[in-house]
Amino acid sequence: MSETRPPLVSTRTAVVLVLGLLCGTAAGVLTYLAGDNTAAAVLAGLAASGAAVAFFHAHVGHDDRG
Repeated sequence: MSETRPPLVSTRTAVVLVLGLLCGTAAGVLTYLAGDNTAAAVLAGLAASGAAVAFFHAHVGHDDRG
């Protein structure tokens, strides 16, 4: 009884989201270290994460195999 299911998200989607998360985390940490303001660091991290996801979505290639 081992039926294989398709993955929940594609590899491309996972890569784009992980890269966006890493960029947002880096921006948030650097903002916090620069000014010691937690709210500003969270907002900067969220903004950078959104911008990074949009950037990587446009630049990471699609899989044309099907």
